Amino acid sequence: MLLPFFGLILIGYIAAKATKQPAEALGWLNTFIIYAALPALFFKLVSRTPIEQLTRVDFIATDIAATYAVFILLFAIGRLLRGNSLADCTIQSFAGAYGNIGYLGPGLALLALGEGAAVPVALIICFENALHFVVAPALMAAAGDDKRSTGQLVADIVRKVALHPFILSTAAGFAVAALHIDQPLAFQRLVDYLAQAAAPCALFAMGVTLALRPLKRIPAEISYIVPAKLILHPIAVFIALTAVGGFEPVWIQAAVLLACLPTATNVFVIGQQYGVWQERASATILITTVFSVVTVSLWLIVIRSGLLPLQLFP
Repeated sequence: MLLPFFGLILIGYIAAKATKQPAEALGWLNTFIIYAALPALFFKLVSRTPIEQLTRVDFIATDIAATYAVFILLFAIGRLLRGNSLADCTIQSFAGAYGNIGYLGPGLALLALGEGAAVPVALIICFENALHFVVAPALMAAAGDDKRSTGQLVADIVRKVALHPFILSTAAGFAVAALHIDQPLAFQRLVDYLAQAAAPCALFAMGVTLALRPLKRIPAEISYIVPAKLILHPIAVFIALTAVGGFEPVWIQAAVLLACLPTATNVFVIGQQYGVWQERASATILITTVFSVVTVSLWLIVIRSGLLPLQLFP
């Protein structure tokens, strides 16, 4: 089950090392993934799902609450125990709570869990990304590292959330599902072609990115950020969802699987944007991705073998 995914990452890694292309050569592939392939996948998943399954606010609220519980814990450790700056604590906390759900999540979850995982995966990716886009600039503004005025900051946040291709494609899928719009066959085929390319291209690009990302500095915080991201985060999501109850088993399994994914590349992008914790963010992404080969495999074994209990509380 894992060979296609980690195999594609390995192929990308080997290709980058063998051809020695510059990092800029990856630009158009990333553009295709972010603006065409993944949006098509999200639109496909959402638009072909009954609308009643798309309105589980309780599921989204519980998943986000668990994610930000991990975020707040890491923030408190960095701020109160280590005395790090507000800006550093923000990036560190995202490193432990912001997983690579957009790139790795959809393909892995659908292959491992089937079409039943489509809706929870789409909802988690859409709403978590939207909230991260709000929280990051807000905290950076509080830290004084964002020099924009309050009005400009709010306008930029709204624009980034509203115009992000993942958000737009998911919103379009919601509209099609709610209005029961029949999609032309030719359009469906186009969406299918793009969606099928999402996972292979994203995983190949991930391998290239790992090959081109030098490990210059290993942060001391890695000792608790890595276990928080790869172990604590999925455990927190599982406990929260089973405590609330009322969710389909595949929804819980999909949420746990997305939570155990390594740190998102966007964490480095945020750090680079504000000039904060950049090299250490890069190292964290690389280290969590390498360790995730083992931890994601173990989580998949637990999920697929039925070792993950579907109810902890009577």
